[in-house]
Amino acid sequence: MDYIILRDVMVPMRDGVRLATDITLPARAGEPLPGAFPTILHRTPYDKSAARLSEVTVTRREPKSNGQIAIDLARAGYAVMMQDCRGRHGSEGVFQKYIGEGEDGFDTLAWAREQDWCNGDFGTFGLSYSAHTQTALAILQPEGLKTMLLDSGGFWNAYQGGVRRGGAFELKQVTWAFKHARLSPAARDPLVAAALDAEDISDWFKAMPWRRGHSPLRHAPEYEDYLFDQWERGAFDDFWRKPELYSAEHYETLARYPMFLICGWYDPYAETMLEHFKGVRAAGGTAELVMGPWLHGRRSQTHAGDADFGPSSVLDGQIAQDYDSLRLAWFDSRLKSAGAEAGPSGARWFCMGGGDGLRDEAGRRRHGGRWREDAHWPPSFTQPVSLHLTGEGSLQAGEAAPAQIVYQTDPANPVPTIGGAITSGEPVMDGGVFDQVVTAETFGAKPPFLPLSARPDVLVFATEPLAEDFEIAGPVELHLTLSTDVPDADVTIKLIDWAPPNADYPAGFAMNVTDGILRLRYRDDWAAPTMMRDGEKVAITVAATPVANLFKAGHRIRLDVAGSNFPKFDVNPQSGEAEGGGRCRRIATTTLHLGGADGARLVLHAAR
Repeated sequence: MDYIILRDVMVPMRDGVRLATDITLPARAGEPLPGAFPTILHRTPYDKSAARLSEVTVTRREPKSNGQIAIDLARAGYAVMMQDCRGRHGSEGVFQKYIGEGEDGFDTLAWAREQDWCNGDFGTFGLSYSAHTQTALAILQPEGLKTMLLDSGGFWNAYQGGVRRGGAFELKQVTWAFKHARLSPAARDPLVAAALDAEDISDWFKAMPWRRGHSPLRHAPEYEDYLFDQWERGAFDDFWRKPELYSAEHYETLARYPMFLICGWYDPYAETMLEHFKGVRAAGGTAELVMGPWLHGRRSQTHAGDADFGPSSVLDGQIAQDYDSLRLAWFDSRLKSAGAEAGPSGARWFCMGGGDGLRDEAGRRRHGGRWREDAHWPPSFTQPVSLHLTGEGSLQAGEAAPAQIVYQTDPANPVPTIGGAITSGEPVMDGGVFDQVVTAETFGAKPPFLPLSARPDVLVFATEPLAEDFEIAGPVELHLTLSTDVPDADVTIKLIDWAPPNADYPAGFAMNVTDGILRLRYRDDWAAPTMMRDGEKVAITVAATPVANLFKAGHRIRLDVAGSNFPKFDVNPQSGEAEGGGRCRRIATTTLHLGGADGARLVLHAAR
């Protein structure tokens, strides 16, 4: 046998807690090879020996286990450590999501440096939470860390993507907590397991807001506690500046470690990866970036929701032979003196769009797209373009005439989520592309099942059909002036590629491209919320996550403005109550002030 596995080695932390770690080493005939090896660390809350759905390729659809990944890397000459995070699976201690991961990773590397199989040079890798653990570790500057492979995570700023966004709370954190409370050590108690199994999370979502001790997580208090700690903490304070949650002010440190960054447009961490790329490069470091049209970790899948992007949209055969070879090549280039090339230069991304818009054999819309690259993000070949909102519902290049649009939003009847950059949202929401039409399967939807644009609280602005293709790549922002009669409210935006009718879609297809939200109490300062005053006009900016898309000739660029996007984000009660538990709901009457000096405009980064 050319590898050996030391299973469930209990690695001690500074506070005496021990973390279960499987160590895989190069071997010959069942005996470890002599000498010390560069060491690769992977830390996970999802079970160090389990298979991950993301570990597939185009030609291998059976997910590879963490153990098999470790074996493959050991055969290539690495010592590999697969570790359960604190309070998860085989590890001791109490799980507090995200918090303390940097110190635990630091102590793990310190322990490894004392082992005779470790040469003191380290690399790290992992997806999602396993990416968050990497940046938290790197900020502490552990001795011997040489490189990181960050896949769809490693918080740039959890307050602006991953936990909260625009002041609102991302409810994927709730569905994640409920699912993993059931998989926690506490649920080994059959009474706890039975209590959790008896809860219907969909019904609980209909009963928000929750309170501590009166939620479906009350059976697993450590999960309820950490969730409410994040949910109730609306202002940007020292909690959100913890290194585990906030890399934005640490790029001078992170730039010491060459990193490979990979993510998808329909992933909650898309902006995180783009900010890492910009921040590390600006600080003089090395960062390679790949962005595909993917859901979370689905880099070998051509579709996201009801759209297919074509056979060239996957990583396999485009960026590398497959993900396995990319990972090995990256570590060889950074941990061995003679290795493979490090990967693509600068940023490489998939610009969605350009397909014929018909259904494929699986029933998905052929949206198409192509790979693009540049040394910079936003790309050097783009420039900001403003489209002005008019009182008639148009988006136009020139300044609009002065106008007002008045609409009402009701927290008891929120606008339902239909796709987007979502992961871990089951059973109440799914990520990806969907025609923006409510169906019986849409969470929270009620008859009649009509397009979202039919709702009176969804304001639609659109260009005329485009005379020529229009490509964007970069940030998406709405600059707007409004007034309202409530202390607080949310403004949501959604950028839509509005395709004309065809034989397969006789009503056309409204494809969600990206979305964003702003909670008005944070309009001026994330750290110091200020309530609205009745009738006061305020200027705001609502940012959506950056994206790349080609709007084909004949399509229309559309912007939907509303007051909620539930259950992707928690619903603002519009009463001004404290975050996470408002009991009083108020209907808001809001006025958009358009045109003239108060002109509202959508700003896109368009290719020249």
